[in-house]
Parts: sequence; structure tokens; C-alpha cells
Amino acid sequence: MADTDGKENPRISRRTLLTSGGVVAGGAAAVAACKYGTQLFLVREAPEAEAPQARWADSKVVSHRPLGKTGFAMSDISFGCSDLTDPKVVRRAIERGVNYFDTSPDYSDAVSETTLGEGIRGTPRDQLFIVSKFCTTDGHLADDTPVSEVIESVNASLKRMNLEYLDLVHIHAVNTVDRLMAPNIHEAAGRLKEQGKVRFLGVSSHTPDLETVMRHAVDSGRFDVIMVAYNFKNWPDLHDIFHDAKEKGVGVVAMKTLKGAYHSQLADFTPTERESFAQAAFKWVLSNPDVSGLVVTIAHFPQIDEYLYASGQPMTSQDTAVLEKYDRLVSNRYCRPGCGECLDSCPNEVAIDDLLRFRMYAETYKQQREAMRMYAKVDVARSASSCTHCPAPCEAACPFDIPIRQRLLETHRMLHWA
Repeated sequence: MADTDGKENPRISRRTLLTSGGVVAGGAAAVAACKYGTQLFLVREAPEAEAPQARWADSKVVSHRPLGKTGFAMSDISFGCSDLTDPKVVRRAIERGVNYFDTSPDYSDAVSETTLGEGIRGTPRDQLFIVSKFCTTDGHLADDTPVSEVIESVNASLKRMNLEYLDLVHIHAVNTVDRLMAPNIHEAAGRLKEQGKVRFLGVSSHTPDLETVMRHAVDSGRFDVIMVAYNFKNWPDLHDIFHDAKEKGVGVVAMKTLKGAYHSQLADFTPTERESFAQAAFKWVLSNPDVSGLVVTIAHFPQIDEYLYASGQPMTSQDTAVLEKYDRLVSNRYCRPGCGECLDSCPNEVAIDDLLRFRMYAETYKQQREAMRMYAKVDVARSASSCTHCPAPCEAACPFDIPIRQRLLETHRMLHWA
């Protein structure tokens, strides 16, 4: 495959690293209709270390941080439930001090929610913070979804998890202020609070308009928690938003902390660098005192040992060196999920960021079939097949010198159903 494959881009010194964040909209069909695509892969299974280290064994959460004004102290490294199928993994995490679990109805067709419900059974409810989304198994709720349907979606989640209430429900896939403040969803949230079925309201997003959305969320006074794409050197303006959030009692939960999770694919990364990357990435995120904690998807026992080894640990110069090297190696292959600079330049309205994200999940997260399934839902007129004879004005708009046309054509060959 023609690719940079970890080779340093000699031109990158001319570029200043921009911010990162994500995409939006509600449901797979939105890929073809929405400028910024979807958030169907907000949280996916993180690749675990190929060679677990003996020192990681029996790692525990050693730091719990206040989650805004909720009165809850969350584990600094917390549990994302996408791809969760084994309730015993949940029980092990609880034994190790994890107390914050993030799920959604559309994670594995609700298997995530049912598995989580089984895994937390028997644990005192007030010791856990359970989070889900305004969503169905078919995808995120549209802004104008009737109030009754929004309420029913939460009732369905409660039934699947055998719970009387959720601690937090996120308005998911927020790409605009209009969606953030959608009246029907807010009315439903208010009714659910009155019924004792939801305690707190949150918002999650990693759209190119992330800073605008999150600034409004914090300033509106409507939200108790924000969940934000946040990783090394990306979205520098979020620091001020996070600080203001903490001052106003709004919890800040970080996601997308592994910045593409390419560490297992980089030929120029040493085994030591590969095995220490995830922990370095987590420590960097948690070095910001305004962050309440981070969510990373956990599906297997070894991930608990590996990830919790970073809990409560300070950044070191070695950690910084690993992250700096990672940035150099992936600079012109990693499509920052909050950049969006190239999207307006595409004459065919190709969902460039989404398609390259699907490729990333196939390559680095080993989700080949799922990536192919999602790619198959993209309108063929806006798939990467339209790039064959395109002069690629998108490449001139890319701040990171990514060979977009080449990578999209490779993506099409990789993910297109024969």
C-alpha cells in the first residue's frame, strides 16, 4: 500500500499543529447528507498492548476526581462500553476502582447496555455513575424527535440495564448550537429529571465546530457535563473552555485520547514506545487539572491492567518524547477528527473525514468488517470512488499535507464490498 507508514514528513516543520475534534450528525445515512459526517465511532475498541508488562498486573485506579457539581468523584481513567460483550470485564474494572461507565443504545445494537447492566448487578448503585445517550439502536435522535420518543429511548435504556435511573444522559453527536439547544430534547430531559429517571444532562461532540458548541454549552448553564475529544497538542482553545467549565461546576470528560491509535502500526516506534504510548497519552490528558477524567473503551481484561497503570501518574520527559515522536510519525496520515479544513473544497461533497476514519478503524482498531459495513452505507456519489478523476483541491486545503486523494482511493479499495 502506498503510504507514509510512519515516515516523517519533511515538510511538517512548516506547519503549526491545528486543533482536533470530530464529526457529527445522527445516524449512518447522515454521511451523505451532512457536511461533517457522523459520530458513529465516537468510542471504539482501543487496541491493547501486544506484549503486556508484568508491572501492569493488578493495576488499580488511584485517583478519583470531582465531576463538576454532580457530587460524584469519577475514576480518572474510566470505562467506555462500545464493543462490550463480557460482564466479567465490567466486574473486574469495578474491583479495580473504576466507577464511571459510558454506554449508548447503538453500541453493538444495545449489547453494550445489556452487558453493562449484567456486569454492575450486585454493586451498590450509589457507588457507580452510569452514562448513556439520547439514542436508539438505530442511531442518534434527530433534533425534532417528539418529546415522547426521546423519553421512550431513555426508558428503553433503563429497561435493558435493569436500572431505575441514569446518572447522566448526553445529547450525542452535537454539531451545531441549534442541536445543542434542541427544544424537544431539553423538554424531555426536564421531564425525565422530574420523574427521577435522569439526574444530570450532558453533551458530547468532536465536530469541527467543537469549540463553538462547547463554549455555548458551558455558558448556557444547561449542562452538567461535557464530553470532548481531547488529546496531545489538539484543540488548544479548549483549555480556556475547560477552565471556565470547572469554575462553573461543569464536569469535563475527555475522549479520543489516543489520537488515532496508530502506535501499533508505526514501524519506527520501538517496542518500548508502542507499549508506553497509551499510558503517556492518558497522563498528558490528565495533566490538565480541569479535566475530571477520561473515557477509553475497554473490552478485555488485559486493557484494564494496561490502562489503569497510568491512573494518578504524572507526566515524565519520556512520556513527552513518546508523544512528540508519535505526532511526527503520523502527521501526514492522521486525519484530525475536528479539522474539517478540506471539506468545503470537495466538488463531490465526499465525507473525507468520515471515510478516513473508517479506514483508521479498519487499520488500527482491527474493525475491518464494521468499517466495510459503514462504508457500504455511504451514498455512492459521495464515496471515495468519485476521487478517481478528481484534481483533488482538498489536498491544497489540508493543513497537514495529507495525500488525501491517494488515501481515499486506497480506502475505497480496502473497504468497498466486492
